Amino acid sequence: MDQEHTAGPSGDGAGAGRRRFLAIATGAATAAGLGSVAGCADGDGSGNLRASEKGGSAAPDGTPPAGAAQGFDVKAENARPGNADWAVTKAGPARAVEGFADKVSVLPGESFGLYVSTTAPRFTVSAYRMGWYGGARARLVWRSESLPGVRQPEHTVDSDTRMVRTRWARTTTVATKDWPEGSYLLRLDAQGGEGGEGGQRFVPVTVRSAATAGRTVVVNAVATWQAYNRWGGYGSYDGPSGGYASRSLSVSFDRPYEYDDGAGLFLVYEAPLIALAERLGIPLAYATTTDVAREKRLLEGAAAVLSLGHDEYWSPEHRAHVTAARDAGTNIAILGANCCFRRIRLEASELGPDRTLVCYKSSYGQDPGFKRGHPATVDFRSAPGADPESSLLGVIYDGYPVDAPYVVTHPGHWLFEGTGAKAGDRFEHLVGVEYDKVNTGFATPRPIEILAHSPVVCDGRPSHQDTAYYTVPSGAGVFATGTMRWVEALDATGDGRSGRNHGLDARSGALTTRVTENLLRVFAAGPAGRSHPAQDNVTAVYGGS
Repeated sequence: MDQEHTAGPSGDGAGAGRRRFLAIATGAATAAGLGSVAGCADGDGSGNLRASEKGGSAAPDGTPPAGAAQGFDVKAENARPGNADWAVTKAGPARAVEGFADKVSVLPGESFGLYVSTTAPRFTVSAYRMGWYGGARARLVWRSESLPGVRQPEHTVDSDTRMVRTRWARTTTVATKDWPEGSYLLRLDAQGGEGGEGGQRFVPVTVRSAATAGRTVVVNAVATWQAYNRWGGYGSYDGPSGGYASRSLSVSFDRPYEYDDGAGLFLVYEAPLIALAERLGIPLAYATTTDVAREKRLLEGAAAVLSLGHDEYWSPEHRAHVTAARDAGTNIAILGANCCFRRIRLEASELGPDRTLVCYKSSYGQDPGFKRGHPATVDFRSAPGADPESSLLGVIYDGYPVDAPYVVTHPGHWLFEGTGAKAGDRFEHLVGVEYDKVNTGFATPRPIEILAHSPVVCDGRPSHQDTAYYTVPSGAGVFATGTMRWVEALDATGDGRSGRNHGLDARSGALTTRVTENLLRVFAAGPAGRSHPAQDNVTAVYGGS
């Protein structure tokens, strides 16, 4: 969700606030100080926002029974030595080196094109598979020879949609022979360059799984990464003027990511969860949001599907395929907030299919695709074709920005087992920067259990954040954290006084880690509702229906 709603249904003028949201949420230096924070959105139950059968028994450690999953062996992969030197440590000047891949994902062994622009005479490419690896978080899988560097042409901006276009020449073709499935960061290392400074940037690529049966599917939220990408001066929230009216109506994957040295939103919202899941050794599969949207049968037989920390932009196909998986017994975990909020359309670019993200928002009437009969690219909860996200998630987006304690209200729930949490325990800063709640004014699956019910004040409006769990007749369980900081908190250490991770401390890190471990182990074992059916407590918590 975003603050454009703070200016009324059209949302005009709030793009800069949304850009600052990203700075608040990730701490990205590239987004710091960009405009004022707009007010809090209010889910009022009307759909308008005001101002602002798989079976078997799990082993004692939660590992699925033998034969439950075929394919990639995550335990064997993580037993290999890691490489702790994967991070960007010398970014260098703004355009020292940067690039993008012409596919967001490939199957193992497939090739992709790499498009690189650099001021340096030469550069190298290092492919790091992100995971656990004894805490190193990455393994070097491949490194290129030294390649000649070229400064690619300047981008252009489409006059109708304000979409940034690059028409770069392909620099090299990368083969993924012997690359294991997983989420990758390619690190570009410039050699020499202006003043001899060099520079480093990331290019994310997923080596996806061909099948997911019996496995927990990690889904990289590439659509949301791209919507927030302002490389070239324009993104889905604003343009160079900082105003909503100057935003891109379509954005392209044919450009580098601006944030986090080219990693997009991966490092804050996804990497900590991937490390935890791989450490547990549960059978895993890997995909992106575009893969889930494109491949109707990709999720067939999956044990669970994981939506990570910030997964806002979904196509109708993406949502339909996840819903069908739930209704066939696949567990769903929403490990963030503001999920499945924006309805998008994926179209081709000059480099291939599904590389243009269309989201007109309040200007949907201008969309040529809408005029041809495609669904309006507005919020899922908004007309025309309103379909609030709560019917899938159980919770619904309620506001931004907040920074509040997370309050445990149902400590006896199986998800809190081993945490030592008691009713009323507070975990400072864990609710933020966006949050969700159970709101039965919208379509809400029942039975649903509220596990944490945290008071918040969002732009002067009192409300609550909820963590919730519901189950459906297929046996599937659906869990939603209701806070965007959940995945980030997995890395929280110390007393929080340093300000890292938004002040989250080791208590929050321990809580979120243990709850997530409990969740992943149970969800990996099959339909969670069969052994852990939800016990509805909405009336007890809210005093209503």
